[in-house]
Amino acid sequence: MIFTKTVMIETINPGDLVDLTSFVEAGVEESGIKEGIVHVFAPHATAVFALTELESRLQEDILKLLDALTPEGRWRHGGNAHSHLRSMLFAPDKTLPVRRGKMVRGTWQSLFFIEADTSGRIRKIEITVMGDK
Repeated sequence: MIFTKTVMIETINPGDLVDLTSFVEAGVEESGIKEGIVHVFAPHATAVFALTELESRLQEDILKLLDALTPEGRWRHGGNAHSHLRSMLFAPDKTLPVRRGKMVRGTWQSLFFIEADTSGRIRKIEITVMGDK
């Protein structure tokens, strides 16, 4: 069985982090699928996901890492080249197992969206759950 759901989120600033864990868990529950996988995808050229602890100091470190790896202003593409490069380094999708009707993740892991572009915007998040009921 395959279940799909689209969720819209809004970011305000570059570097905003949006916790998607509850949205994805709700999609898995709504699907009724007990064993399988959940795939989460952002169909945007400047959007990325991370799966790690969503602690405030680590959030700062993540943004510092992105700035160190892909600083603004030194690329040939122009104004938001660093945003596109970030989406090449950090994927715009994640796939996680579903077991007994729940998304499997570590105790401290959260699935979150990182706004990699130069301003906030409305973003579409596609959730696909595949498996058996």
